[in-house]
Amino acid sequence: MAEDKSKRDSIGMNMKGCQTNNGFVHNEDILEQTPDTGSTAGNLQHSTMSILGSQEPDFKGIQPYAGMPKEVLFQFSGQARYRIPREILFWLAVASVLVLIAATIAIIILSPKCLDWWQEGPMYRIYPRSFKDSNKDGNGDLKGIQDKLDYITALNVKTVWITSFYKSSLKDFRYGVEDFQQVDPIFGTMEDFENLVAAIHDKGKLNGKWAGWGSYFNLLLVYGNSSWHFDEVRNQCYFHQFMKEQPDLNFHNPDVQEEIKEILQFWLTKGVDGFSFDAVKFLLEAKHLRDEIQVNKTQIPDTVTQYSELYHDFTTTQVGMHDIVRSFRQTMDQYSTEPGRYRFMGTEAYAETIDRTVMYYGLPFIQEADFPFNNYLTMLDTVSGNSVYEVITSWMENMPEGKWPNWMIGGPDSSRLTSRLGNEYVNVMNMLLFTLPGTPITYYGEEIGMGNIVAINLNEILIFSFLPNQRTYSLSIPLLKIMVTLLFFLTVSKNSQLS
Repeated sequence: MAEDKSKRDSIGMNMKGCQTNNGFVHNEDILEQTPDTGSTAGNLQHSTMSILGSQEPDFKGIQPYAGMPKEVLFQFSGQARYRIPREILFWLAVASVLVLIAATIAIIILSPKCLDWWQEGPMYRIYPRSFKDSNKDGNGDLKGIQDKLDYITALNVKTVWITSFYKSSLKDFRYGVEDFQQVDPIFGTMEDFENLVAAIHDKGKLNGKWAGWGSYFNLLLVYGNSSWHFDEVRNQCYFHQFMKEQPDLNFHNPDVQEEIKEILQFWLTKGVDGFSFDAVKFLLEAKHLRDEIQVNKTQIPDTVTQYSELYHDFTTTQVGMHDIVRSFRQTMDQYSTEPGRYRFMGTEAYAETIDRTVMYYGLPFIQEADFPFNNYLTMLDTVSGNSVYEVITSWMENMPEGKWPNWMIGGPDSSRLTSRLGNEYVNVMNMLLFTLPGTPITYYGEEIGMGNIVAINLNEILIFSFLPNQRTYSLSIPLLKIMVTLLFFLTVSKNSQLS
């Protein structure tokens, strides 16, 4: 009995001492004990009993204190008044983290993205042969463009788009290309091109664009008459949807696709940052070589000579065409990995409706063009509020969500704005172009109201009697580009000083 009383007193003293210690000093009763070296077992038993006793101690009525042993801590932590607030705080922390993650994702999705170089400012389109002649030989050239870079910068232009300067025939305004990896001597040399690239890089960065291809059948030219031409050297006929100097390429052939990829890579390694693929709907033709269907089935077949007299279901917008356009995009993406050097890709679909043109933006997760060129304002021979409104709303309503619009009011395929609409519309149409959402694309000279001139060399002029609203075109205007054209963008830095 005396021994049990002693143990209870020991526990009581320990508890009392624990309530008054500072969390770092042991109970003085324990510290002042004199160990009995004569009995190790006795010491072990006494030490154990002095803390726990023969049964779990009753902590009822005891308050938490600093430095409590874990056995005591566990007793308190399991109590509802401590456990429930702890769990509430834990789940509040988890919920807060999830809310922050969701808010971050929402902000990223909903906030406007940073604009890329092809979205930051206007594009300035140049037909080099009539832009600036640097050596007085009667032909504009690459050095002439370089000479005018200060003027272009003063216009606050961010991108310069240069049309074809390849080695080519004089047909169809130099779009009858003979070698896609050479500069035509009329425009200068490859060194002149490289110097132009370097000069524009000094002001910003260079970008390029270029156009598409076609293939081969018993069909009519876009320009009228037969699309087949007999080659006496090969003793074979070949197909051309435009001029005989512009034979179509057979894009069903993988070797042709690989060759085009190599041409792209050639110019991309030269520093070109973007391409325009022109007349892309003519890239492929059907393999079966059937005659196309007449619009007027009662018409005598031998009298069918105009392009508009046939339905072109077998020579335009064929299955697989968009796959080829996507392959161009994949090649561009391979050169877009360097920060700040995204490679732009645009497409031109001649005489398509808006709902078909916007298909070249691609699918939600399969990109094609950054934008297909929107030239529908250039097709207006007379302007009114309703006609302009219809063009703008039709494009914006048909454009896929999240894509970037573009606008142009002139170009080498149409008559000059002044000659088409009159001087009174020059300022208002330019103001419209630069206030619409998206990228404005202006043809050189539109900023000063340049008009058409009389053609003096019909070797490069085509007048189409079968086209509605027949016009007179100047030497600076190629009517229709063929399937393969390499163009260039020259981007001027936004930090450049205006002169």
